[in-house]
Amino acid sequence: MQALILESDNHAEVGAALAGGGWTVACLCAAWCGTCASYRAAFDGLAARHPDKTFLWIDIEDQADVVGDLDVENFPTLLLQHGDTVAFFGTVVPDPQVAERLIVSQAALGDDELARLAGSSGERRGWQADCNLRVLLTNAQE
Repeated sequence: MQALILESDNHAEVGAALAGGGWTVACLCAAWCGTCASYRAAFDGLAARHPDKTFLWIDIEDQADVVGDLDVENFPTLLLQHGDTVAFFGTVVPDPQVAERLIVSQAALGDDELARLAGSSGERRGWQADCNLRVLLTNAQE
């Protein structure tokens, strides 16, 4: 199973995939980035190992209408979201084992703990306001 790729013509399909209350793991990258190109196969491997989660590949330049002002400082940047709760947003080393540990540890948290963590710092509260993929995708379609 490969990650979905956010394209200009599949916003509705991706929106439907994100509509449930499950986990979304998004990788924000750029086509020109060599690190992203080499990380792509590893990200698809993660998607294959976690078929219960929606994996999404987003080129931040091609999909600028969706990602807008998200502060992507380096690549790869991962965004983990459960329903409407953003659990993680940040740059990770391009090592699939690191991403695996992050995904497994976040998915092990209960809804109450995720909600508590979401409001536990200014940075995390900012993620909720600015990084919710479901909201970003909906806003881009309007």
